[in-house]
Amino acid sequence: MFLRNYWYVAAYDHEIGRRPLGRIILGEPIVFYRLEDGTPVALEDRCAHRHLPLSMGTLVGDTLQCHYHGLRYDKTGTCVRVPGQDTIPRSARVKNYPVVERYHWLWIWMGDPALADPDKIPDFHWFDDPNWGAKGEYLHVKGNWQLVVDNLLDLTHLAFVHGTTIGNPALVEQAQVKVQRTEDGVTVTRWIVDAPPPPTFVKAGGFTSNVDRWQIINFTPPAFLRLDVGATPTGTGAPEGKRVGGIGMWNLNAITPETETTSHYFWGQAHNFDVKNPKTTDMLIEQIRTAFLEDVAVFEAQQRNLLMIPNPPQTDINADAGVIQARRILDRLYHEEQAAAAKMAAAE
Repeated sequence: MFLRNYWYVAAYDHEIGRRPLGRIILGEPIVFYRLEDGTPVALEDRCAHRHLPLSMGTLVGDTLQCHYHGLRYDKTGTCVRVPGQDTIPRSARVKNYPVVERYHWLWIWMGDPALADPDKIPDFHWFDDPNWGAKGEYLHVKGNWQLVVDNLLDLTHLAFVHGTTIGNPALVEQAQVKVQRTEDGVTVTRWIVDAPPPPTFVKAGGFTSNVDRWQIINFTPPAFLRLDVGATPTGTGAPEGKRVGGIGMWNLNAITPETETTSHYFWGQAHNFDVKNPKTTDMLIEQIRTAFLEDVAVFEAQQRNLLMIPNPPQTDINADAGVIQARRILDRLYHEEQAAAAKMAAAE
């Protein structure tokens, strides 16, 4: 199940250059490159002649030349040269996609180009904000994108999967949880009051006694999750809004489906303390990377089971409240999009 009329993260800005990059997004092969002036381009990664991936080709000026027979395509996907002949067939063209660079990511619109409004790109300003130290990374996941969304909406798993970094038993046993749903979003708020800090928080904040810890998860379709997390010494007023004397971080996640069983996972960590010290940023990234690699092992094991036993019976528990609400939103949006596409096709 893919939602198409949305922006998705396709790559980091530094990944796209004058060497074509092939990547599968929502089951479609796409080639990315930059024009000589630096403008990013995204085309269908398939020559219209004999279907070789254009990502195997080379750039000649601002045209992309196929490695097989030398056909060249401009930024719109139109073939502008066929070696050995003057006439270019009208069918010699490939699809092009709207792209936007923002927050050090390259965003792609996979649906109707007429609906590609850059103002609809979710806010990830922390990557650019000088008041925050931030860094991002990429993981390839051999699992469906919704498994990753489920994981980030239910943080009780931290106590069991990430005990050496960002989790401890208090996350399950002492958490005060509130789930709020809007028409197209879910917020899960968790407070763990007067509890021991997990290992990563000890390293980052130097805590020597119990803390009041918050996890506020914001989900935006199709697969964007921004987690406001942090802690202060217990009793200093954090639950009442006084976040003083502790640490604050944002965990930033953009999951892009590759296929029905694989995903691109773009993530980052931002922090509001020791902002100008890259060693602090690197330490946090290392800690979160360790945790996320543990998550990837979980996603991939889940996917292997689901491939062997499609649609098995499933038991839900209280911790799934946010997951269930997000899934309902995604199902509704998918059926609305399918209905709109069918109506448009019938009108044609």
